[in-house]
Amino acid sequence: MEKTNKNNPLDGITKEGTQELVEKTLDLYPEKARGKRAPHMSANDPEDSGCAIRSNRKTIPGVMSARGCAYAGAKGVVWGPIRDMVHVSHGPIGCGYYSWGTRRNLVDGITGVDVFSAMQFTSDFQEKDIVYGGDKKLEVLCREAKELFPLAKGISVLSECPVGLIGDDINAVAKKSSEELDVPVVPCNCEGFRGVSQSLGHHISNDTIRDHVIGTREFSEPIGEYDVAIIGDYNIGGDAWASKKVLEELGLKVKAIWTGDGQIEHIAATHQVKLNLVHCYRSMNYMAKYMEETYGIPWMEFNFFGPTKIAESLRAIAARFDEKVQENAEKIIVKYAEPMQKVIDEYRPRLEGKRVLLFVGGLRPRHTIGAYEDLGMKVVATGYEFAHNDDYERTYPEMDNGTLVFDDASEIELEKWIEDFRPDLVGSGIKEKYPMQKAGVPFRQMHSWDYSGPYHAYDGFPIFARDMDMAINSPTWGLVKAPF
Repeated sequence: MEKTNKNNPLDGITKEGTQELVEKTLDLYPEKARGKRAPHMSANDPEDSGCAIRSNRKTIPGVMSARGCAYAGAKGVVWGPIRDMVHVSHGPIGCGYYSWGTRRNLVDGITGVDVFSAMQFTSDFQEKDIVYGGDKKLEVLCREAKELFPLAKGISVLSECPVGLIGDDINAVAKKSSEELDVPVVPCNCEGFRGVSQSLGHHISNDTIRDHVIGTREFSEPIGEYDVAIIGDYNIGGDAWASKKVLEELGLKVKAIWTGDGQIEHIAATHQVKLNLVHCYRSMNYMAKYMEETYGIPWMEFNFFGPTKIAESLRAIAARFDEKVQENAEKIIVKYAEPMQKVIDEYRPRLEGKRVLLFVGGLRPRHTIGAYEDLGMKVVATGYEFAHNDDYERTYPEMDNGTLVFDDASEIELEKWIEDFRPDLVGSGIKEKYPMQKAGVPFRQMHSWDYSGPYHAYDGFPIFARDMDMAINSPTWGLVKAPF
């Protein structure tokens, strides 16, 4: 990816100053911990290879944050949002309970009839299951699920830590149950202790889709030249619906969504589409690359956060098709220019120059930057919880020179940076939310849009702008005295 060197409009932020802040932050640690943490933070400079951030490393208690596990990546991200399957958490009750309905993956249907993603299914391991194994229990569970919910199109079996430790053979049970029940029963060996973060859970899930799902069905309608799939959108707050609306206005037909409001038979037939549009690169790049290599389906990333990035993405997507689609792209951009400008005119005067610090997962630390910039806001620091090196390669050009880029920050680091940058807004996850608010720092939960949304596409930008304004300009902050 070609890197560009953006002009730096940030008053008081320089590469030298940020690097000095990095050194002060590292001074908070003992020598051994300092050495471990130093490669994970740097002042941004897209043209300097020394800016490279080390990522995808094992969490070190007290030095790096506690991230999601492989099970969380499989259940909470990839498999859980598929609406017409029963998703079984195979193991003790805790993992299934705490991963139940936490990401607001909206679906279309009737829960318990043709939609099951908001329900909690678990084999509820007890001591005797740990001692004697849970294979038999899993077989019974699959039969009961099919009997109780006859419209379920399949079952996923997501293994928790004890399953891998005691050696339960979920693959054999899944194969037997699939033949008996005549629905796909997909085993996912995603025990939480595997890998360094939830990212491995994404990868394992992609592999199970590759091995058990993709290519096993075909669409009922003939494939057309404008048929596409949205890959890596989990429909948080209705995001995928907002994106689908724009893409279909462009003249494309969205045949499948992976996996928010997804349907297993549509996912299974995705090998027939003409283009895969990848939203969350981190969680789904594996499958996009596999489908390109195996079925010859090209793929591209797109970004529908904020009107500037929406316009860029629409033109890039349209360039893959004929003149008719390209003309539609220009018409859409013109159509929405006025309503989007009204949003900017309303909120930008209240948000101009406000500083933002981001620490999120997936694609948000880079994809949302353009939306903040459309509102006149400046992202002064950004970092990922479970990124890989290629995520950072895509991030450096989006950030201004001298801004801070970091990986998997600890709480003490965040406190130090907030004290120095004095951001007007922090966008992060639930574990950061309440300490930040207690410190008098406005906050938005950017994993699940803080019970709001959508934030994608033209439907989402007005909500995004309203929520950022509401967070920053709430009069309640005048009642809180920050410790600094």
